[in-house]
Amino acid sequence: MAHFDFAEHPGAGAYYVTTPIYYVNDRPHLGHAYTTVAGDVLTRWHRQRGEDVWYLTGTDEHGQKILRTAEAHGVTPQEWCDRLVEEAWKPLWQHLEIANDDFVRTTQARHTERVQEFVQDLYDKGEIYRGSYTGPYCVGCEEYKLPGELLPGATEDEKLCPIHRRPVEWLEEENYFFKLSAYGPKLLEFYAADPGFIQPAAARNEVLRFVEQDLKDLSISRSTFDWGVPLPWDDKHVLYVWVDALQNYITAAGYGADPERFARLWPASVHLVGKDILRFHAVIWPAMLMAAGLPLPKRVVANGWLMVGGEKMSKSNLTGIAPTDLTSHFGVDAYRYYFLRAIPFGTDGSFSWEDFTARYTSELANDFGNLASRVAAMIGKYYDGVLPAAAAPGAAEQAVADALTRAVAEADRRIGEELDFAGGIAAIFEFIKTVNGYLTTQEPWKLAKSPEHRDRLATVLYTAAEALRATAVLLNPVMPSAAAKLWDSLGAEAALGPLAEQRLAAVADWGRLPAGALVTKGDILFPRLEAHEAPEAPEEKTAS
Repeated sequence: MAHFDFAEHPGAGAYYVTTPIYYVNDRPHLGHAYTTVAGDVLTRWHRQRGEDVWYLTGTDEHGQKILRTAEAHGVTPQEWCDRLVEEAWKPLWQHLEIANDDFVRTTQARHTERVQEFVQDLYDKGEIYRGSYTGPYCVGCEEYKLPGELLPGATEDEKLCPIHRRPVEWLEEENYFFKLSAYGPKLLEFYAADPGFIQPAAARNEVLRFVEQDLKDLSISRSTFDWGVPLPWDDKHVLYVWVDALQNYITAAGYGADPERFARLWPASVHLVGKDILRFHAVIWPAMLMAAGLPLPKRVVANGWLMVGGEKMSKSNLTGIAPTDLTSHFGVDAYRYYFLRAIPFGTDGSFSWEDFTARYTSELANDFGNLASRVAAMIGKYYDGVLPAAAAPGAAEQAVADALTRAVAEADRRIGEELDFAGGIAAIFEFIKTVNGYLTTQEPWKLAKSPEHRDRLATVLYTAAEALRATAVLLNPVMPSAAAKLWDSLGAEAALGPLAEQRLAAVADWGRLPAGALVTKGDILFPRLEAHEAPEAPEEKTAS
């Protein structure tokens, strides 16, 4: 395996963001898309800053859950994975305009070969030993469960997984174990030295309580089925699916294959995870990296669950609403906007068709879309589509420019640093409200009636168009198609260049959109919604 010394070559430090890799036992649902869109907005935001960015997502294709799903459909596990990836997962990410740089699959040789090297290294170092496991296991979670975590079932002996609310299975297997228990003190010391490693605070507290109770060694192999990565020193065992899956973050980054690329990308800047898989990423993964002598990721950020009727949205709890059910009605841009605007990232949030409709109408169609339409219409009507110069900007115009400066700083801090998407988007839309208020106060439609107010009209319309120029840049990571339409409508492509090349550091520099730009009234950004009934969840639930 190629070696690279991080101490001697620290790398360029790309902003490297990952999503969980998703099980392909079924098609993606709203919860998967929620995390993936969040990662896309985050990485697009950092690209807008001009940074070196890498965004990774992918699919988790080994384990007992995938094996059983494939058998139920009468195909091999590989055939099932290939079908779902190509027909469901990749097309949805393209549909949602996810700009990932890589898509890793755990059945790819570039992954499996490096995984075997990783665990062989741990085995050679004495970090792995042979033993036996007896205890509860949830196939839905692909997780060994602690007895105290389980819920009572229908009988005295039956126990349920607290996440899936389905019976766990009782395993008795000869397995190999990773010495996780030895890393409890080291992990606690690391958490104390880097309090921001786990976010939000509630997630960090949960992990601290778990590790403080003393860690148990982790079974890292299965010997009762063969759909997985064989252990290189004992091919009668396949690697526990989570130990296999976690390594995608380094195998896709070039671990063991491309030392310079690995040094550039690793450690990851942000692992985005669902809160139900937090322990894997904040406990098991760091411990394995410590054992391997590799740097730890910089942040693990746990998002909350999307809830419907008080239950987590998942394939088992809500199979009736697919992302395309919403995008076909609201559009992709509104879809990307809604979930990050309505639900503070890191907390549980309830999806509501009615709330989506209300926000679409009020915030997107009325506040934003209508502003873009009427500014373009007035420039077209009063100046034949040629942007006039600001004749004599005054206090009112300065107030708009100052509001932009505040909005950029607030949005950049919240989205780019704190992953507070709701707060950052709110700051941008507060600026949009400021511009709407400015037009309402200045009344350009009245100024246009008097020739003596021609200069004032020019100043007002230039101010509004320049504000929209900045808005297009700020919303490009969130709603790329709508932002691109607005950019084109303002004539900004010809005047300033591609939208993706506009930098956040310069977006508040007032007066960038030059007078003389050709402004056109394009398609309505957010058309009026047609009557539509929300899809109903099925009466029966299927296993996830």
